[in-house]
Amino acid sequence: MQRVILRVAGPDAPAFLQGLVTNDMRALPKAGILYAALLSPQGKYLADFFLIADGEDILIDVAESLADDLLRRLSLYKLRSAVTITREALPVSRGTGPAPEGALADPRHPALGWRLYGEELPEDGTDWAALRVAHCIPESGVELIPDETYILEARLDRLNGVDFRKGCYVGQEVTARMHHKTELRKGFVAVEISGPAEPGADIMSGDKAAGQIFTRSGDRAIAYLRFDRASDQMQAGDAKVIWHGLREAG
Repeated sequence: MQRVILRVAGPDAPAFLQGLVTNDMRALPKAGILYAALLSPQGKYLADFFLIADGEDILIDVAESLADDLLRRLSLYKLRSAVTITREALPVSRGTGPAPEGALADPRHPALGWRLYGEELPEDGTDWAALRVAHCIPESGVELIPDETYILEARLDRLNGVDFRKGCYVGQEVTARMHHKTELRKGFVAVEISGPAEPGADIMSGDKAAGQIFTRSGDRAIAYLRFDRASDQMQAGDAKVIWHGLREAG
């Protein structure tokens, strides 16, 4: 797990982030940690991260692969806001066993355990890929692709990463329209797989492309599906693919 910590400091820090991220910064002092994303003006995913209250400052826990671009974008948005944004050499640990003192519960799902800032602990043997697949939790750089993914298709609203009542933020108009006025036609779901199918394999429903396999663990996987093409006869190569949400969607 390669993570980078950014520190947002200054009297305007909460208001600055409130106008940018998908979650409501007003909930942070009580919660201690929030999950959120930064979007493009077109409503597409740019980065997802955790926001952590640290005294008067706010820490951003983001995947290393996204950190440089996130820092650049935040700096561009800063304008005249009284904030500073710096990198912090702060270790991040996580686990699913008994939480150590000072740890914060992962806000996305109870199964994801805890996160600890400021202390580097050894990995506790958790199979994170299996956990993600079991609960259909997307990951930066795997299911979540900058400038491509829509966060509602990636289920970030079900992972407590979106507040639809907070007001304006970058990309909010597109996200709100998808939420209120349209029915999602495609998105990430958990599927069962019987047979050999690697991540990246195309899912076919008859002779029509219906989606793609992303993360696989055992006989289950996270897949991106076109719901209008999903059927009970889906294949990924020689493997059979079953989506149990098909009956509900129908």
